[in-house]
Amino acid sequence: MLLARIERHLKRTRTPPTRFGRDALGDPNFVFNLRDGREPRPKTLARILTFIDAREKAHEAQLRAFAAQEVSR
Repeated sequence: MLLARIERHLKRTRTPPTRFGRDALGDPNFVFNLRDGREPRPKTLARILTFIDAREKAHEAQLRAFAAQEVSR
């Protein structure tokens, strides 16, 4: 479930897995390790979900701002 959510986030935001891992946890190999079967601790899981939620809100705000800018042209 976590890996699927991360993969959707990566695709939606066009974020490379190494950038995601580095920004979220300081571990550029995090996503690759998850793909290889790594199970994160509950505290790490909470950090990742909080990070994704914040990034998705920011990404949606950027998209809305861009759309508003295009409409006003």
